[in-house]
Amino acid sequence: MRILIADDHTVVRKGLRQILKEEFLAADIVEVADADDLFNLVIRETWDVVISDISMPGRSGLEVLQQIRQNYPKLPVLILSVHPEEQYAVRVLKAGASGYLNKDSAENELVKAVRCVLLGKKYITHSLAEKIAESIDQEGTKWPHEYLSDREFEVFKLLSAGRSVSEIGEKLSLSATTISTYRARIMTKMNVRTNADLTLYAIEHKLL
Repeated sequence: MRILIADDHTVVRKGLRQILKEEFLAADIVEVADADDLFNLVIRETWDVVISDISMPGRSGLEVLQQIRQNYPKLPVLILSVHPEEQYAVRVLKAGASGYLNKDSAENELVKAVRCVLLGKKYITHSLAEKIAESIDQEGTKWPHEYLSDREFEVFKLLSAGRSVSEIGEKLSLSATTISTYRARIMTKMNVRTNADLTLYAIEHKLL
């Protein structure tokens, strides 16, 4: 079995590798640190499952997930994140992920999730199943942040956390001009004027 892990933090990759190696002794596990290397390896080699962080330098895990889905629709992709389920899980599953795991639960859930997606199933926790049901019920009454694209949502989260345009550009490996363009789109879509408004919104909707 071949497993590809993508995360920009070495300690996280090593931790995931150790968890997987204890269960899948003969597995060939390869690590990469960003989305570009992830997609390049997906193209060049054959994998049984991909495990990717959602926030990496350059393109996000969501962007590369969509590319993988377009080119390799049957390849299982598990998304891991430090963010709680309510912030990203439904968005990730709609983008085509096979499952979503919070990194805090990876030690207990990762092996179970990998076994599940290898069978061609979606890995969904009970709490996530409830959130998906709620999102279906509320499909006609979306909150403003739910209309943001995946990249806009990522920039929104960083702006609302108090990051400057230059800091966000550096973190995402994008120019300050590009981040400013995203900021303008976010402000328009969410009908707010300042970063403080974004922060207040994020707090009220438990997105921080």
